[in-house]
Amino acid sequence: MSIFSYPFMQRALLAALLSGLVAPAVGMFIAQRRLSLLGDGLGHVAIMGVGLALLMGTAPLPLAVLTCVAGSVTVKLLRQCGNASGDLALAVLFYGGIASGVMMAGLAGQGPAGLSVYLFGVGALTSVSEPDLWVIAFLAAVILWFALGLHPWLFAICADEDFARVLGIRVKILNLLIVVVASVTITLSMRTVGLLLISALMVIPVSTSQQLFTGFRTTLLGAMGLGVVAALGGTVGSYFWDTASGATIVVSAIALLGIATTRAPLLQRWRRNSLVPVADRETTHYSGPTR
Repeated sequence: MSIFSYPFMQRALLAALLSGLVAPAVGMFIAQRRLSLLGDGLGHVAIMGVGLALLMGTAPLPLAVLTCVAGSVTVKLLRQCGNASGDLALAVLFYGGIASGVMMAGLAGQGPAGLSVYLFGVGALTSVSEPDLWVIAFLAAVILWFALGLHPWLFAICADEDFARVLGIRVKILNLLIVVVASVTITLSMRTVGLLLISALMVIPVSTSQQLFTGFRTTLLGAMGLGVVAALGGTVGSYFWDTASGATIVVSAIALLGIATTRAPLLQRWRRNSLVPVADRETTHYSGPTR
């Protein structure tokens, strides 16, 4: 019997597919804004929401989303302070989040082992339920609309924030939306990749795509495709090797980065050789303006 005939595997693969799409889509703008470690910090904050959900006996995903969004808004406001007290408050927020999450999980009788499925994607193949999948699909649609529908304005902010202000773009609102959407992306993927590993899936496919493609839109779509390959490959690999899906997905993404890094010089040389004859042909046949 094929592994794709199992209902739990179908749900796990669909969740991995959506995570592989949205994580690099948002990670593209996070990387351009030089906030690559933001996902790791917000993952710590989301652990507090998971611990609170375990303590209250409710579904972890909604509370984790609300907690992470609130934390992302706080992070953005503190970053605008730009002083030492703001950095201290960020450290307290990040590490206080994971400490309080572990403590509340212990009070709920779960302990650190109860958080492992949310931290590293341990047992994610069987933990994705049908209601979870519907919530993940809805949030993924919203995130993809944000990343693809608003990408011209987001690109302008990432390229030159001052010039974006001159164009009349609401820079502060979009910067806040980037952080909020990143927090939703992190919590969306906690079932498949884990809160402590999702930052890798947001950044590594983007770096891999930058090795292979040129142009912002092409790099964005390439990163999404590479994220899907890593997520699906890691999920299938975790089934056969009996490993945590989050760790296997991240290792798959790193392997793709290694392959792209070794092949990038050959690809660049091919591009140069393919463009030279075109340039020569255009120069040879150019006859100048006619009068």
